[in-house]
Amino acid sequence: MRRGLEAAWLPLAVALAVVVLWGSTPVATKLAAREIDPLLVGMGRTLLAGLVALPLALLLRAPLPRGRQIPLLALSAFCGFIGFPLLYSIGQRLTSAMHGGLILAALPIFTGLVAAAVERRRPSGRWWIGCLIALAGEVVLVTGRGPLGKANASLAGDLLVAVSSVLASTGYVAGARLSQMQYASLGTTLWGATAASIVFLPVLPLATGGWSLPSAGPVAWGAVAFLAWMSSILGYIGWYWALARGGIARMGTIQFLQPLSGLLLAFFLLDERPNGTLVLSALLILAGVVVARRR
Repeated sequence: MRRGLEAAWLPLAVALAVVVLWGSTPVATKLAAREIDPLLVGMGRTLLAGLVALPLALLLRAPLPRGRQIPLLALSAFCGFIGFPLLYSIGQRLTSAMHGGLILAALPIFTGLVAAAVERRRPSGRWWIGCLIALAGEVVLVTGRGPLGKANASLAGDLLVAVSSVLASTGYVAGARLSQMQYASLGTTLWGATAASIVFLPVLPLATGGWSLPSAGPVAWGAVAFLAWMSSILGYIGWYWALARGGIARMGTIQFLQPLSGLLLAFFLLDERPNGTLVLSALLILAGVVVARRR
């Protein structure tokens, strides 16, 4: 009986922990980019992730991709560990953590759009209605301006975060296609992070003017390490584990809580304050995602 209860609640607890980790991504990026150039934040999180991903891949004997799996893994690695962290880090420095978190809340919509385009299929009418509602919320968020406490939100920052979200969604779709080809999601994450870190390694001295790292406090570097090891590596591994044991349909709905954790952390750690425009956009985005994901 006790073992059955553990089997029921443990995947749920892991999924909730991952959602809190991912919801804190905008805040952690903001804290890091305050003292470190956002390009280095994006590169640094991938390089640190690669330091952990390679030993894990070897220890867990994650299989290397073969044949048609290789270009899909390359696309997933580029989008998830190169394009997304670079653009997102720059965009998040230029906008508020609350704006960044709400734009990321529309990831299911962006992923659905990319998947529909790749698979050349037409989604249902309900999905399009939800998509339009969520995108309307994004437009309200990006075009609306108002006081957010100590934070400033810029159009350029919001657009960069939105583009980075599209890249992340493209990486998700590539990873899903790999899963359909019987390639484990663990391998996609670990080998993807490893490959991206190898790409960044020779670029690092060009970005820093040598091998010396910029001076920054423990909070900034701790935020970069958190993004690399907790949000990226541990987050993906925990999420895939929870999906496999708790069910995709049951666990997937928990992701709706992700913006909530981000908004709360931005409120308490960055002294950001929501305004009416942000609340309206949040309601539209979440409502759109709920409608689009209903069967």
